[in-house]
Amino acid sequence: MLVGAEPFAHEGSDDIGVLLCHGFTSTPQSMRGWAEHLAEAGHSVRCPLLPGHGTRWQELNRTTWRDWYGAVERALDELRGRCRSVFVFGLSMGGTLTLRLAEQHPDIAGIVLVNPSVMTLRKEAKLLPVLSRVVPSMAAIAGDIAKPEVVELAYSRLPLRGMASLQQMWGVVRADLGSVRQPLLLLHSAVDHVVEPENSAIVLSEVGSQDVTEVVLDDSYHVATLDHDAPRIFNDSVEFVHRVHSARVGEPA
Repeated sequence: MLVGAEPFAHEGSDDIGVLLCHGFTSTPQSMRGWAEHLAEAGHSVRCPLLPGHGTRWQELNRTTWRDWYGAVERALDELRGRCRSVFVFGLSMGGTLTLRLAEQHPDIAGIVLVNPSVMTLRKEAKLLPVLSRVVPSMAAIAGDIAKPEVVELAYSRLPLRGMASLQQMWGVVRADLGSVRQPLLLLHSAVDHVVEPENSAIVLSEVGSQDVTEVVLDDSYHVATLDHDAPRIFNDSVEFVHRVHSARVGEPA
């Protein structure tokens, strides 16, 4: 395991639990500040290292989206076993996983998405199922951060078999977006060089949630949890969690 890629876990209150899902080729390092903020607010927190991540990029080509989903679902089960209200937060592909969990587990109290991915407009994506069989990797997509000297701990290459599996997950998640009915906080960057703005627009227009809040992040790129707008993400998410939990149980968090 790469130094700094370790999973994060904190045993806080039995009222609120939060599961954090990191992005494709990334690690819990991109979510650690968020996780620590939630822990300081008194909540129980999990941020697992997804299979195939945090080691060598070749390992990611040996996994599929079902492996990543299985890891976050197990972490979700841990929190559901001890907390009255469980929330799921996700960045990029972590947002894709978050949406799938919400589709499959309607008892999730609410979800927070940061620059979630459910599709791509890149023309080469159509070739991915074939290309991934003959080309193992391409140039990396990691490190899209506006804040100077901040580094995302992620792979230096984009594993194409893993990317092809992510593309399959997009189709599965998009087909069921209407079944997402939990309260939703969606934060997306005005400038994102990795995930096109159409992704957030699709999520906002196709989910079945009635309680929806959209926030535009004007001073961050894709990895907004490590960027200038990170404090806003952290603070808004805690306010969201407290509001939704209080409405569910009829008492303050």
